Amino acid sequence: MAGLKSFQKWLQDSVLAPLEDKKMPVMEHLVELQVRLTRAVIATGVVFVATFFYADTLVQWLRIPLQNMFVPGKLQWVPTDLPVVPFVFLAPAEALWQNVKVAGLFALVLSTPYILWEIWQFVVPGLHVQERRFVGPFVLLSTAAFYAGILFSFFFVLPFALNFLVSYGVNAGFIPQLSIAQYVGFALWFLLVFGLIFEVPLALTLMAKLGWVDAPFLKRYRKWAFLGAFVVAAILTPTPDPFNQCLMALPMYVFYEVGIVGAGIFGKRVPAASPAPVARASGGGTGMLKPMPAKPAVAAEEQYVGVPHAGRRS
Repeated sequence: MAGLKSFQKWLQDSVLAPLEDKKMPVMEHLVELQVRLTRAVIATGVVFVATFFYADTLVQWLRIPLQNMFVPGKLQWVPTDLPVVPFVFLAPAEALWQNVKVAGLFALVLSTPYILWEIWQFVVPGLHVQERRFVGPFVLLSTAAFYAGILFSFFFVLPFALNFLVSYGVNAGFIPQLSIAQYVGFALWFLLVFGLIFEVPLALTLMAKLGWVDAPFLKRYRKWAFLGAFVVAAILTPTPDPFNQCLMALPMYVFYEVGIVGAGIFGKRVPAASPAPVARASGGGTGMLKPMPAKPAVAAEEQYVGVPHAGRRS
């Protein structure tokens, strides 16, 4: 018992006490975090019930890029020359599980603003004023960039990729029959990856703002970034064909270049070193300048000033 009490006292004094805030102790922080996470989970669950009710409609929306191409000039979908592609399921619960997957992902995407709001309310009391001015817009821009990546993939990248892959198989003489699980997984993975790709410029700008990298550093590693984009695309691409790898790798590298521009504009400024003081040379009137001589180091005994004692004179 004595050992347990001593351990609890050491844990409180050495670990928990330094973490406590003057305004709110650690336990209250944990309680607040639990409450906010509970709210976020409940909100996501409510949205999931609504999205699962419309899961069949959402799956039908996911099927649009398969046999249609979006025309920006007309702002409408135009059917392609592909034949009608039927969907099949290869397991008894495959169709139900795909509806659950689609409803869950859409619920998470739709409830993201509320989740970020709860995280912001938890973090903002511990931030300084200048940090609030930077973190707030950064969170809003990152959320908007993620949604923009999803929309860009749905309207442009996904139809182009699906049309190329299915038409290639049809021209090779194969009959297209797609598994609902394979198609939904392919489409959702494409949407998610492109949402993350659109975050690359903001991530590089944030790293430059924190002083971890700068624009010259990023420019020096351009060729490695180009190679790394294809390596990452090869890992993330749901199919092993090089066509889809190029569809992911090229936008990733383009956004790397955009991140270089953002790092150059919003990067952390390094203060310039002040020049050493100089003194004008005496004599001759030549006006030449020479550096000031360094002052000799003072011994430690000479720097020490003792406390005078009563009755002793210095």
